[in-house]
Amino acid sequence: MSIFSIHSPLPEHLAATPSKNQSRPAWIAELVSVQAVSTPEAIAVADQDHVLNYGELDGRAQRLAQHLRTLGVGPNVVVGLCLARSVAMVVGALGILKAGGAYLPLDPAYPATRLAFQLSDAQVSIVVTAQCMRERLPAGEWRVVGLDPEGREANLQTNSDTPVLPAIEAHEGDLAYVIYTSGSTGQPKGVELTHAGLENLISWHQLTFAVRPSDRATHQASPGFDAAVWELWPYLTAGASVHIPNDDTRSSPELFRDWLVKHAITIAFAPTPMAEQLMQLEWPSNTALRILLTGADTLRHYPSATLPFAVVNNYGPTECTVVTTSGTISPDGRPDRLPSIGRPITNMQVYILDDNLRQVQAGTPGELYIGGVGLGRGYRNPDLTAERFIPNPFSKQPGARLYRTGDMACSLPDGQIAFLGRTDDQVKIRGYRIETSEIATALDRHPMVQASVVIAREDTPGDKHLVAYIVPKTNASLTDKALREFLLLNLPEYMVPAAFFRLDSLPLSASGKIDRNALPMPTQAHPLSEDDYIAPRTPVEERIAAILTKLLRLDGASVNDNFFLLGGNSLLGAQVIARVRDAFDVELPLLSLFDHPTVAELSAEIEQLLVAKLDAMSEDEARLRLQPATLRQVKNS
Repeated sequence: MSIFSIHSPLPEHLAATPSKNQSRPAWIAELVSVQAVSTPEAIAVADQDHVLNYGELDGRAQRLAQHLRTLGVGPNVVVGLCLARSVAMVVGALGILKAGGAYLPLDPAYPATRLAFQLSDAQVSIVVTAQCMRERLPAGEWRVVGLDPEGREANLQTNSDTPVLPAIEAHEGDLAYVIYTSGSTGQPKGVELTHAGLENLISWHQLTFAVRPSDRATHQASPGFDAAVWELWPYLTAGASVHIPNDDTRSSPELFRDWLVKHAITIAFAPTPMAEQLMQLEWPSNTALRILLTGADTLRHYPSATLPFAVVNNYGPTECTVVTTSGTISPDGRPDRLPSIGRPITNMQVYILDDNLRQVQAGTPGELYIGGVGLGRGYRNPDLTAERFIPNPFSKQPGARLYRTGDMACSLPDGQIAFLGRTDDQVKIRGYRIETSEIATALDRHPMVQASVVIAREDTPGDKHLVAYIVPKTNASLTDKALREFLLLNLPEYMVPAAFFRLDSLPLSASGKIDRNALPMPTQAHPLSEDDYIAPRTPVEERIAAILTKLLRLDGASVNDNFFLLGGNSLLGAQVIARVRDAFDVELPLLSLFDHPTVAELSAEIEQLLVAKLDAMSEDEARLRLQPATLRQVKNS
């Protein structure tokens, strides 16, 4: 039998399934308030610039909730939350929950058109955002509530005459949050997640990992990634503290490791690519970290027995409240098999079925279906819900459903589950779930594109990236840069392909479908025509171009080439910064690469730092620096 189910004690209100008319106070908001009363001075959340204790977090969230209630927020009302990772974002999310509403996390880095679609599709009438970002939000029929960097609403007028509204009572089937994933139809799809699923996740997490008020956890996932939900509530409802690293730190394995050690973090989450790099580093003996949680992509390596912490691999579609299966990875795993995705968490069931929805034998591959408390209500689009959420033929409970994941899996002899890949063209890149058809749909809207297909290639193990094959219209002149800039108008950076290749026509199978297996290897394909090439003009530009060429595996880099438009990302950006440090002995923040992404601009920044460093030197130091041998060493290092 390939049915897996784990049962462990739950809070009393979850022990039995309530009727639809049963209600109770909102559980998450209630538990945070309990912490605020019992330990008001304890640290709740801290980012690079601000620290809030539980009294401050709860008080500011309560004031925001009261205001949102007066604006009509209540059960199943979706409120946009457009804030970067910060203490203000946590205040905003908690305030929306306290008001009885559901929050829709929106990444401020997304293109305005994508934000506008999500706000419209989710039928949002109120958006909580940073006071300084109000003007950057897309125009629409939604009211904007602005918070300052510490989570205070700048324009909120409160006095002793302001009536205190009664506590909201929520049903377990009410929405807790809505989050968008890439959609195969060419548009993102909104997933509706309930209080019951979130509370089940929290209870399992706290019990399994023995979360205590003394624990110090991380929040490093991007707002639009559902792992961010998991990083907050198991800790804030237990009285632990949540710590938020800055973008430079979370993008560099070495910096992130040092930050974890310095801040005595005890439980941390890292997306699979980052976790695998952290597992390869040396860790000091004073490391407080006891658990490294990972997930969102296929884990390909086992941890070393010398690591001072346990590595826990997790699997779960967004539609099933972040985590469905979980398991600690043993250092002595079998080298001929990838690490497993563990076993189902409390009150979740996994079924491995054939095409006729029959259970397969242990060890036989099949499609993975999920049932249990964590299943979301479905999508904002009912047609999509009917396609993926089906009646559960193995349950006697009325209305029980299964979520069809599209993932292939098999059960292992010890009862754990092995992930075997996808049944369709959905991929995971840097932890993000991507429907490649959404990217192709966006490409096909370009007036010079006749047809396109996008796939993920992994020609080098561990280096997975998106590649687009383009059939241009007759006499069309297309460049990589033009297509990337076009895509960035509607898609987030992580969905833009790293490379574009020209085809005369897309290869088709006998059934008339695109034959992805017949697409040429990058070494055999024809790249799109490039913009006019301008060779590096200074020693610094030559060195920067060489760094990018080697790191991104290019034939060459023009001085006007943009690192991110060439296929760079935050993780690769951290490597650029490290190589700049080694080559020029200057400290360049990662944000400089975002602000000055071309070879010419980045070189100019480095030259300014070198000049400033030279000005601060004594005559003898400057003379030594300016010796030809030294300059050659800097140039060729």
